[in-house]
Amino acid sequence: VQLVESGGGLVQAGGSLRLSCSASGVIFSHNAMGWYRQAPGKQRELVASITSGDSPYYADSVKGRFTISRDNAKSTVYLQMNSLKPEDTAVYYCKLEYYNYWGQGTQVTVSS
Repeated sequence: VQLVESGGGLVQAGGSLRLSCSASGVIFSHNAMGWYRQAPGKQRELVASITSGDSPYYADSVKGRFTISRDNAKSTVYLQMNSLKPEDTAVYYCKLEYYNYWGQGTQVTVSS
């Protein structure tokens, strides 16, 4: 299984970014996917997840600002991040839920 994230970068507060995670070596449509983040000195936390049936979950801190979606034809999961805040700064990882497969991470930095 290989998960490859892209789309991170530096953005000003209030801006937007879209992260992508492309999966291979797995029957993507059968699996739930998650986006996690880890800020310096903090534990990794779940940001959003999506089931194989397209049901999303969001952490309270991102509800109303982030949207998770998936394209099974492309074996890709997305995280649209709007109204970004400095506290969203972290390395963002995608994960094959229920299995210990992680991407390499992509840095998101939000300047104030």
